[in-house]
Amino acid sequence: MEALDRLMDIMDTLRGPDGCPWDREQTHKSIMKCLIEETYELADAIEENHAEDLKEELGDVFLQVVFHAAIAKDSNRFTLDEVVNDLCDKLIYRHPHVFGDASVRDSAEVIKNWERLKQKETTKKARTSILSGIPNNLPALLNALKIQSVTSRVGFDWENAESVVAKIKEELAELDAAMAEKNKDQMEDEIGDLIFSVVNLARQLKIDPEAALRRTNKKFTRRFHEIEKAAREQNIPLSEMPLSEKDRIWEAAKEKI
Repeated sequence: MEALDRLMDIMDTLRGPDGCPWDREQTHKSIMKCLIEETYELADAIEENHAEDLKEELGDVFLQVVFHAAIAKDSNRFTLDEVVNDLCDKLIYRHPHVFGDASVRDSAEVIKNWERLKQKETTKKARTSILSGIPNNLPALLNALKIQSVTSRVGFDWENAESVVAKIKEELAELDAAMAEKNKDQMEDEIGDLIFSVVNLARQLKIDPEAALRRTNKKFTRRFHEIEKAAREQNIPLSEMPLSEKDRIWEAAKEKI
């Protein structure tokens, strides 16, 4: 592709002898956080559904892939072409119902086959568990969802959402007991169990818990901005506004936001 060749030429120049000192100094580890940050910015663009922002953020994420490939090439480990060809081989291998003779009934069966084929791959580290492939650096909420999703594929799951609701009530009772005993370690443990159960409920209801929480965060932020706006209009520090006034503005904001 002409565009991809152009991008690689630019990256080679940036990391070349007469290029950018910062680009030349970077390592896989030093730019790891950039990939994470750009991924979250891409998630924001997807949620906002703005085409121009989405295009820009996709480019920023793709830059990180190209950057890592350039670093690897400079140390004679692998090239971007190898990355792309390995990906092509993987896609073909994991879709035998498209590129081979296998047949599937629905997307659920596709996912089961996908997991089975992943277990058989020899290019990855030996996996002693179906959970071995879950990245350690995932945010805790996404990690919980991934753990539950993977184990559900082998039949370890709740029967329905109602049974998860019962579990949530049980976890709340256990948290109440820990709070009564003022046992901080136990409280942390029970709050973790409660959140894990709520993630399970979201999954049972086919709701993305990360998206749901992000939606609530944005809703809270918009409503809180109304309180800040009122404080500015009243010319008083936000900290000096009575809680009763904050609550009144909050309730009014709920009616319109």
